[in-house]
Amino acid sequence: MTLREKAGQLNQRMYGWDAYRRTPDGGFELTEALYAETERFAGLGALYGLMRADAWSGVDHSTGPGSGDGAALADLVQRHVMERSRLGIPALFVEEVPHGHMALDGTVLPVNLAVGATWDPELYERAAAHAAAELRARGGHVALVSALDIARDPRWGRTEECFGEDPSLAARLTEALVRGMQGEVGAVGEVAEAGEAQDGLFADDKAPVVLKHFAGQGATVGGRNSAESELGLRELHEIHLPAARAGVRAGAAAVMAAYNEVDGMPCCGNRALLHGLLRESWGFRGLVMADGLAVDRLARITGDKVAAGALALNAGVDLSLWDEGFTHLEEAVERGLVGEDVLDAAVARVLSLKFRLGLFERPYSADRSAQPPSPDRGRALSTALARAAVTLLHDDGGVLPIRPGVSRIAVLGPHAATTAHQLGDYTAPQRPGTGSSVLDGLRRLAPENADIRHARGCALTGDDRSDIPEAIAVAAASDLAVLVLGGSSARTSGTEFGANGAALTAVSEMTCGEGADLAGLRLGAAQHALLDGVTATGTPTVVVLIQGRPHAVPEAADRAAALLTAWYPGPWGGEAIAQILLGRAEPTGRLPVSVPRSAAQLPVHYNHKDIEYGAYVDESAEPLYSFGHGLSYTSFAYGRPRLAQRTVDVDITNTGQRHGRTVAQLYIRRLLTPVWPRTLELRAFQGVDLAPGEQRTVTFSLGADQLVQVGADLETGVLPGTLEIRVAESARAALTAVPVVLRIDE
Repeated sequence: MTLREKAGQLNQRMYGWDAYRRTPDGGFELTEALYAETERFAGLGALYGLMRADAWSGVDHSTGPGSGDGAALADLVQRHVMERSRLGIPALFVEEVPHGHMALDGTVLPVNLAVGATWDPELYERAAAHAAAELRARGGHVALVSALDIARDPRWGRTEECFGEDPSLAARLTEALVRGMQGEVGAVGEVAEAGEAQDGLFADDKAPVVLKHFAGQGATVGGRNSAESELGLRELHEIHLPAARAGVRAGAAAVMAAYNEVDGMPCCGNRALLHGLLRESWGFRGLVMADGLAVDRLARITGDKVAAGALALNAGVDLSLWDEGFTHLEEAVERGLVGEDVLDAAVARVLSLKFRLGLFERPYSADRSAQPPSPDRGRALSTALARAAVTLLHDDGGVLPIRPGVSRIAVLGPHAATTAHQLGDYTAPQRPGTGSSVLDGLRRLAPENADIRHARGCALTGDDRSDIPEAIAVAAASDLAVLVLGGSSARTSGTEFGANGAALTAVSEMTCGEGADLAGLRLGAAQHALLDGVTATGTPTVVVLIQGRPHAVPEAADRAAALLTAWYPGPWGGEAIAQILLGRAEPTGRLPVSVPRSAAQLPVHYNHKDIEYGAYVDESAEPLYSFGHGLSYTSFAYGRPRLAQRTVDVDITNTGQRHGRTVAQLYIRRLLTPVWPRTLELRAFQGVDLAPGEQRTVTFSLGADQLVQVGADLETGVLPGTLEIRVAESARAALTAVPVVLRIDE
């Protein structure tokens, strides 16, 4: 390969939606922009977002590919790329799959924070497999998936993309994601089991994943997007790296270097991180991709974009995203800024992924045998995830599930009758009629004699209170009020975007998502006024929060008869919420993050260092609800844990009148240790389904994953020491749970 051809394989410069346009007959034609890009590098290494549809790309159902013609468009582009490549090298089609394939007619899943609330890796693995199959059926190859960011400051707009605040929970779900999307891909030379891909190849319905973002992006200062991360190396290793390491161990094909810096060096220029840790220490052999325009940002320290590209390549980046820096790699080699051997190694990794996808033998969608997955199955999986994520925070009034005798139900609030704000960021436009709002779900599922009344009350943002009196009147005339409040990540055509797609100015009702960071965690002023007015009527009120971050709403905890959070549950989240409210399903969600009383308390994550934290003079220092918390329509009793060598047994009994599911959470608390410990660390969990009166013994193994520690030298291993093991229903409950003590000797 020539230097020009090699550089071309490492470039992902173009927006995919600029590569085509609709023709009057409804087909597609390629653009001059695509011709110019493939001519520039005698081919094309990778193309981002060919099927992306949203307000930023401007693609909708009138201009973009749907489920019926996406594969044909992909083949049209691929044929052109291979014709322009002297060596016939196909392109990688890289797509966003944050919670389902971000394309028209793709199945939209609940956001990652909702997935974290399920505490159910097996369910998520099935949903991830479905998303991968949809991507491949449409002609896509590689899935960009958020998984590695840890939610340490809920003011950050991308909190919804995190699995939660805990590294162990995130690690388990990252493993499930990799298994689901990639399948059991046998290593090259291994004998594959039945159903596995042979010799490291990906099956036709599986997609290699790019796990993002590596590393520490969830800890940016002030919760501000793309800001610096003031992380010590211990915090990085203990909190922000375990999910990435789990993903690498599970076989992830690629990771994306984050925007933030670690100890002064941006991740995409950080050789110690990308080469020393990721490749040398962890043995990662896959691809490293830069985040959008991140390579060009290095020019701030290198002086120009040619040197910026060289710095990123030397650090370990293999594939750029929209940058100019990597377009000058040929010049960088000729100037001696980077060795051709470094360039060759990166090209080899890109080509290896193309070989593992079988693109050289079968470059076109028509060559592959996998059939598009059933849309009905996608809807069922999305609904199941949404249902499993609904978390009952309190039911002090004993109003749930809604009893048959409650006939007049007021369904109120800005979220009550819409699905647009249930979807989360990075979501393609939905066809009219897709999904189910809470109002839709209750009207469909409630008993025939139920009188379902509705009033919006107010908007999600702003202080317009003109519609609140109507909602108060409807509530006062009802037996029960269901008040649906929250936030939104819905982008509109009026949103102003940065060059990398982040929202620059939150417009309309957008209060969350990339670029929509908050200084405070309150809901809109009108929402609080609506809450005050409805609860003041005396009508028992169930508050449902649909949100992409834990908003601080202590008034709901104080005044509502019951409080639930559903995060962004996806299009059919309204039906899932209605099933929970009516008792057709049990609430099984558990908090993946601690819920603060106010932004002034932050941080409130449970696994802080084991130091006596004093209370504030003006407010409690404790979170409103702790990590792992979630109630059921029944109750459970946990027995004393029993330790036998390297296993722990706990008897759990359903002491209530209904079937239910509890999540047994195993925490460790280090007593004698070479470094200062954290108060608690989640190390294992199991979902336990029990009938009324049923008792079951739950067994936890205490292997390396449960006992591992980052030592004084930042090396990870099972170290000598003494620790307590506690099993409970939440982090707060674990603080008072009866422990057993384990001593680990040399």
